[in-house]
Amino acid sequence: MIERSDSTHQLGLGVDLNMRENAYQAHLKKRLLNEFPGAIVLKNDPNYLQGVPDLIVLYNKTWACLEVKVEAQASHRPNQDYYVRLMNKMSFAAFIFPENEEDVFDALQRTLQPRRKTRLPRS
Repeated sequence: MIERSDSTHQLGLGVDLNMRENAYQAHLKKRLLNEFPGAIVLKNDPNYLQGVPDLIVLYNKTWACLEVKVEAQASHRPNQDYYVRLMNKMSFAAFIFPENEEDVFDALQRTLQPRRKTRLPRS
């Protein structure tokens, strides 16, 4: 059961959701750097542009954005859906949470893998 107070969202046992999200982001950052060697993973400032996804992944000549949630049912803040849709049209963006982590990483692999150069038949 989720208990809400004015400044803190908590799950049962008094676990702070912000603390959990930070820990989950740290886990994702380590996994991203492991699966995409040489990638740059940036954490966005939520106060700079409200709704922009939490993480930007720069890899080779492409990029992806991830909005981190601690659970599938976590609420979305204003503009998050808009920016995830917009950035997904540009390159790749998704909401990521433990329940869909493997699916998102599969999609990231497809998006961030280097594109092969077109091979023309010899004449």
